[in-house]
Amino acid sequence: MQQELSHFRVLVADPSSHMAALVAQMLHSLKIRAVDASINLEHTASELQRRAYDLVLLDEQLGGPAGFKIIRDLRKSVDHANRLTPIIMMAAAPDARMIAAARDAGVNEFLRKPFSAEHVRLRIDTVRNAPRPFVEAEAYVGPDRRRKRVAGKAARRAADKASG
Repeated sequence: MQQELSHFRVLVADPSSHMAALVAQMLHSLKIRAVDASINLEHTASELQRRAYDLVLLDEQLGGPAGFKIIRDLRKSVDHANRLTPIIMMAAAPDARMIAAARDAGVNEFLRKPFSAEHVRLRIDTVRNAPRPFVEAEAYVGPDRRRKRVAGKAARRAADKASG
C-alpha cells in the first residue's frame, strides 16, 4: 500500500495553516509526497478546478454552509475532474446535524479532531479498499450514504436489485 500511496495527490483544506501543515506531515509519514494545502474556501475551489486529486481532506470550519455547497456542486458537475474524488471531512466538535449535512453534501468519510496519522491511514484505506457506489438521484449526488446493508430490508434501488 505504501508504494501506491506515494503516487497520491492530496488537497488539505483547513482554515488553520498550522493544522494544514500538521495534516500534511501526517500524510508525508504515510509516504504521500504530493500534498497541496489551502486555508480558505476560494483557494480550495480554485485548486479543485486546477488539478485532479486522489483525495481531499476538508475541515468543516473552512466555509460552513458554503463549504457544503462546494461539495454538492462538485458532486453534481458531470465533467469535473474531482467529481468522484473521495472527500474526508475533518471536524473538532461534530454533532449529529453537522455529520448529516456533510454526508448529505457528498462527503465519504469523517475524521474527528484530534486524530493521528494512523486514523488518517484507516480512512484512506476505507475509501480505497471499500469504496461505496456513486449515487446519482434527483435530490442527491455522491457516495452511497448507507454504511451497511440490513438483512431482510427490501431493495429500493436498481443497483440493490441487481446485486441482490
